[in-house]
Amino acid sequence: MRFAPDGYISMGIVVALALVGWAVWPPSAFVMVPVVALVVWFFRDPDRVPECGPNGWVSPADGKVVEIVEVDHPYTGPATKIGIFMDPLSVHVNRVPRSGKVEYLKYVPGKKWMAFAEKASEENERFYLGLMTDCGPTMVVQIAGFLARRIVCRSKKGCSYRRGDRYGMIKFGSKVDVYLPKGVQSRAHVGQKVWAGKSCIGECCREKTT
Repeated sequence: MRFAPDGYISMGIVVALALVGWAVWPPSAFVMVPVVALVVWFFRDPDRVPECGPNGWVSPADGKVVEIVEVDHPYTGPATKIGIFMDPLSVHVNRVPRSGKVEYLKYVPGKKWMAFAEKASEENERFYLGLMTDCGPTMVVQIAGFLARRIVCRSKKGCSYRRGDRYGMIKFGSKVDVYLPKGVQSRAHVGQKVWAGKSCIGECCREKTT
């Protein structure tokens, strides 16, 4: 099992506190060991293999599909937005849904509504990442939730990614929206459980080789 680099400091801190607590008062281990286990579990980053063929789009996040709506954004144009709620025990590393090159980045400060609320996509703190793919422009939006303390996006404009590559994470509960461009058919449904880099959520309507 690998772990997200963004969690090394947090894991190091809780392990250090656990060791100090154990040295000062051994019974504290009954409290600290579960805390260490929870933090380490949170930052896990397992390898994934896409379940879909070359025309497929993979989920950018682990979680449950909570909405599928038609939208129109200045970067993507008409698109199908799929909202995925990540609970605190989900793998919180995010992945790109389709191979492409980063063209659009935008950070928007905002509120901390519960991530599964519809208004979270428009009012919460969020980070937009837009990529040009072989099927058109797509976008993934990391949205901070009530428990989320930090959005991590390691990308820059001009970066190229392959489908399923890791690009960031959201710490402690959140939501990710993915915009499927016109010409990509959604394969997801509300209530569906999905896994980042593995579950197929869309498919190009025309033949592709990527």
